[in-house]
Amino acid sequence: MSESADAAAYLEQRIARLEAIEEIKRLKYRYWRACDSKDPEAFRDCFVTSAADLDYGVLGIFHDRDALVDVYAGLALRRENGRWLYNDIHHGIHPDIEVQPDGSATGRWTFWFMRVDLLDNIVVQQSMEYDDRYVMENGRWLIQKSHVRALTGVAVPLAADAVVAPGPPERIAR
Repeated sequence: MSESADAAAYLEQRIARLEAIEEIKRLKYRYWRACDSKDPEAFRDCFVTSAADLDYGVLGIFHDRDALVDVYAGLALRRENGRWLYNDIHHGIHPDIEVQPDGSATGRWTFWFMRVDLLDNIVVQQSMEYDDRYVMENGRWLIQKSHVRALTGVAVPLAADAVVAPGPPERIAR
């Protein structure tokens, strides 16, 4: 192989690696956006169809995306008097993603979360770390493993005169 062919192959590998990392970032952002917009179907579509390894701490350990989606939907979609009981904000930062020789990828993220909880009238803020593994399924990167570890947290009472925005609009059935 010529020197220019070696250089071209090397550049192709680097570009493919960078594209994979960007696709994985978009996947994780899509996951958090689905959480905030209360979209169980978009949430489900971020995970592998089987053989998942999902440890969400106090929410539970799941080996099936549908079981996790059921817990997510049970919390996120709770309404009372026409209002969402939980309004969340998910922010992931500091991605550290590595494409592995076997074609999978690993990722670590720092995560900041805030929930306005109208059931208990509190505001919860937490920071966490995600430890993920991503695999290709049907030509798309998906989350196969996600272990979440709490770092810090605080819950404070919601002031009696607090003005709380309504949250995202209710989704229309697809």
